[in-house]
Amino acid sequence: MPLLAHRRAWPIAVAADAVAVLVFVVIGRANHGESTGAQGVWHTAWPFLLGAALGLALTAYSKVTPTAIRAGVRVWVWTVVIGLVVRSATGGGTAPAFVVVAIVVLGVLLVGWRAALAWTTWRSGRQRLFGRR
Repeated sequence: MPLLAHRRAWPIAVAADAVAVLVFVVIGRANHGESTGAQGVWHTAWPFLLGAALGLALTAYSKVTPTAIRAGVRVWVWTVVIGLVVRSATGGGTAPAFVVVAIVVLGVLLVGWRAALAWTTWRSGRQRLFGRR
């Protein structure tokens, strides 16, 4: 049984992943004194949102529950790789420190909310830790 009913899992995963990417971007831009307005956030976020969308699409294709931890790892890897490649290709900075921060922070956020969900459901004894639909 999946972590959440399949109908509810996808909207939750899409929204939570988008929020995770936006939190990463807004905090990063604010820490560097850059604008946190919509245009500035979009400029930085769209490559990472593209990566997250591709990671979620692959998750759907492989029929993995999007709220499972292994889906989070897949989305995390795709978000970082696609985000950094597209960012670099479009003239955005990919300094080594930024790459490390992106890997760590996006990993904590994208896998973290799924781990928290899994922990909560595991503790309640209602559902399995890893799921397939």
